[in-house]
This record gives sequence, C-alpha cells and structure tokens, in this order.
Amino acid sequence: MATVRLFASARDAAGTGSDVVDGGTVAEVLAAAERRYGQRFSDVLPTCRIWVNGDTAHPETRVGPHDEVAVLPPVSGG
Repeated sequence: MATVRLFASARDAAGTGSDVVDGGTVAEVLAAAERRYGQRFSDVLPTCRIWVNGDTAHPETRVGPHDEVAVLPPVSGG
C-alpha cells in the first residue's frame, strides 16, 4: 500500500486529497485508484504527472508502504 496524494482537478475528481491504495508499482496503484474513484478520475489521469517521493515516476516504478505517489494535473496561472 502506498499513500496517494491528489492535487487540483485530480483531487476534485476523486473527492479526496489523500488515500492509501494497494499496489506494488505506480501502474498498479493508479489502476486501483481508477477503480476506486471512477470515470471522472480516469479522465483526468492521462494529463497528470506522477511523482514518487518527490521524483518523476514511470508506470513500472516500484512502490512500498512508506512511499508517496503524487498525482499532479497541469496547472494554469496568470
């Protein structure tokens, strides 16, 4: 299980800013999150950057119980 931190539109789509999600890789954690949060979250996910413990991550990146997976949608500003 990893702690998942959700920001901006990902947080809005999931209805939470943080959760604990089971999975041994980033891909497994995100697939479990998609099943938990539904289509709205799945629609946002492809636009997001994924970090593990503050570093850019890939689908095959391993995660453990003390790791944090951050889901960061693009942010606009002005």
